[in-house]
Order: sequence, then C-alpha cells, then structure tokens
Amino acid sequence: MMELNLAVLASFFSYGSNWNLILMIIIGCSIVSFTIFIERLMQLQRSEINTNQFIIAMRKTIKEGNLVEAIQVCEQTGGTIAAIIKAGLLKHNRGKEQIESSMEIAGLIEVARLEKNAKILSIIAHIAPLIGLLGTVLGFIQAFAEMRLSGLVDISATRIGEAMEYALVTTAAGLVVAIPSVLAYNYIVSRVEGFVLEIQTASAEIVDLLLDREEAYL
Repeated sequence: MMELNLAVLASFFSYGSNWNLILMIIIGCSIVSFTIFIERLMQLQRSEINTNQFIIAMRKTIKEGNLVEAIQVCEQTGGTIAAIIKAGLLKHNRGKEQIESSMEIAGLIEVARLEKNAKILSIIAHIAPLIGLLGTVLGFIQAFAEMRLSGLVDISATRIGEAMEYALVTTAAGLVVAIPSVLAYNYIVSRVEGFVLEIQTASAEIVDLLLDREEAYL
C-alpha cells in the first residue's frame, strides 16, 4: 500500500509537467513585476515637474493677485504637485484650515495614484521564493520516491539527478525574480517619499502666500 501511494505521488510530482508549471508561474511573476515597475516609472516621470521653477511662478502670480492665472498655470503644468496646489488655490477665499484640508485630501489622492500597484511588487518579492521553495520540496519528494521505489540496487542516478536539478532550478528562479522585485519596490517607495516631501514643502509655502495675500487685503 505504501509503495503504491509513493508511486502515485512520484508520478504526480514528476519533474516534467510540474517543473514546467512551477517555472511558468515564476516567469509569470517576473513579467508582472517588470511590467508594473516600468508602468510606475512612467507614471512617476509624468508626475514630476521642476518644483522650484513652479513655486517661483506661483509666488509671482499669487503676490500679484492673479489667482485665476495661477490656477491656469497649475492646469498647464500638470503633475502631482501642481494638482495639489490647484486644490488649495480653489479654496483661496476660505480659512487656513479649509485650504490645508483641501490640499491634504488632494495630496492623499495623488500619493495613492503614485503608489498604485506598487504593493504587487512587494507581494511578488515575498511569494516568488516560496513558489521556488515549493518546487524544491516537490523535487525532493520525487527524489525520495525514486529511492524508495527503486531500492538501493536499482536506483537510477539519472532520475534522482533530474529531481534534484528540478529542486535547485526552481529555488534559483524564485530568488532571481524576488531580488529585483525587492529593489524595484524600494526604489518606487523612495521616489514616492521624495514626492511627499516636495508636496509638504510646496503646500506650506502656498498656504503662507495665500494667507499673506488675504491679510494684505484686510
């Protein structure tokens, strides 16, 4: 009975179809990871602007009282920071708390847009080694099943070698996908954190400019 069960198990976990299946899953994870990384890079590039030049233009138009022009500059400039500043300018005639709240909400929306799908990179970085480890376990199961069924005399070094190769290749493939995914995720996160710092700095300056303008008209 035990020999029959091991035979079925060895057949099910044969290095052919299951090896290809595990590797195809890992390759699929690598394609998804690479696609998301490139898409996020393009999104970050589209969202990036020359912040210093933009703030200088905002400072000039706000001090001159041309808020309509300032809003138009935000629309023409585009990008994450311009969208957040626009949200504050639209509330220029409100109090400080409402201006800040409007910009904070816009900031949360923009940051969420920048971080979209980035978590998938982290998930792939965690599951790819596990999938490779699953392949390793299946390979060892096959190797021990071969040893059990063949006996010490008729044991096939070729079959066991194939099973061990299966185990090692899937582990290596999982790590090959996981390591770049970790690097890609941390790079995206660091870029987003840089955006957040620029957002906070630019938002604080725009709020001060709007408040100084309102006080000048009182």
